[in-house]
Amino acid sequence: MSPPVLPPTAPSPGPTPGVAGVEGVREGNENLVRLTPPAGEKVGALIARDRAGDYLRIAITGGGCNGLSYKLRFAPAPKRGDILVRSAGTTVLVDAKTALYLKGTVLDYSDKMIGGGFKFTNPNAKASCSCGESFSV
Repeated sequence: MSPPVLPPTAPSPGPTPGVAGVEGVREGNENLVRLTPPAGEKVGALIARDRAGDYLRIAITGGGCNGLSYKLRFAPAPKRGDILVRSAGTTVLVDAKTALYLKGTVLDYSDKMIGGGFKFTNPNAKASCSCGESFSV
């Protein structure tokens, strides 16, 4: 008697893709960063105008008056290790290092002629400069 013939096994699907189809991308929430409706509207308008990417990347780098500086740019896709947050109709990307400094931050936008633009309100900042672009913890 010959051994039974087993059906072929399906190949392993490999690693499960993360959020946005990229492995290693996690879904975050507005506890990390929240955009106000005016900020979300302005980001959406800039994304449509600039066509540099569908995601807003928020990063914190060394520099500025107080030691740490906010950076905003558009990104075409998330990277491995990113945290993706959906807020005010915008998809925001934050790297893991930035997330340590950003938790609880609100990004607002004002179109006032004096003092207008994007403004970060970061509960982790111990001091910030008058321009609002840098802070210290």
